[in-house]
Amino acid sequence: MIKDITLGQFFPGDSVIHKADARVKVILCIFYIVMIFFAKSAASYLFLILSSVTFILMSHIPFKTVLRSFRALIFIIVFTSVINLFWTKGEVLWVHLGAIKIYREGVIQAVKMVVRLACLLCTSGVILSYTTSPIALTDALERLLSPLKKIRVPVHEFSMMMTIALRFIPTLVEETDKIMSAQKARGADFSSGGIIARVKSLVPVLIPLFVSAFRRADELAVAMECRCYHGGKGRTRMTEMHLKPMDFALIALFIASGAGIILLNYIHLSLYIPI
Repeated sequence: MIKDITLGQFFPGDSVIHKADARVKVILCIFYIVMIFFAKSAASYLFLILSSVTFILMSHIPFKTVLRSFRALIFIIVFTSVINLFWTKGEVLWVHLGAIKIYREGVIQAVKMVVRLACLLCTSGVILSYTTSPIALTDALERLLSPLKKIRVPVHEFSMMMTIALRFIPTLVEETDKIMSAQKARGADFSSGGIIARVKSLVPVLIPLFVSAFRRADELAVAMECRCYHGGKGRTRMTEMHLKPMDFALIALFIASGAGIILLNYIHLSLYIPI
């Protein structure tokens, strides 16, 4: 399960999305998140799924790699869908077993939530972490937040912290897997017993993990000081960001996807299936 967490990993490539400007990808990721919540009809949700598949194909990231991240978050997805299934009331009652009542609207809401989370995880991961290097992401965030410098917000430091945190997620995951393997070799059991017993069994993992994280943070700080890093003041960049025709084409594609979802919500009844 630990190895299935792919958040923060960067997969070098030569696809259209890899070559796109990092600033454009950050904006498009936010736009896509908003676009997800505009989907209302069954046709718009189907279009949302097709658009997510299209973006994955454009990135040349294997579907196996993208879907592998779901295994680590399957509990959150199932928990969210179950909450919507049992807590959403409606007019059409499908199941009535004592105090348990499941309405048609609850089932529909649970399916909608699963689709939303799936599309959000797939597309946001493909647009940002999988196809954008940490350095490019730092520069993009700094450029987009640069107007806040006028009110003395440390934009560069903020962007650097966010990128380092994202970059070290795979490192900490790998470190956790190594510690758990070492503990299992010494006879530790992480899978048996109740919830309290399992939580207690994680204590021998958390302590060395925190020690390792602080050690890596100290090594990173020393390395940055040795390279004369003093924040963003007076700092220059080796590569300058420039928008290319491909970036405008990608923006147009996302706008067309958003327009398609909104259009499918209000299209003629012959093509519109309300849910």
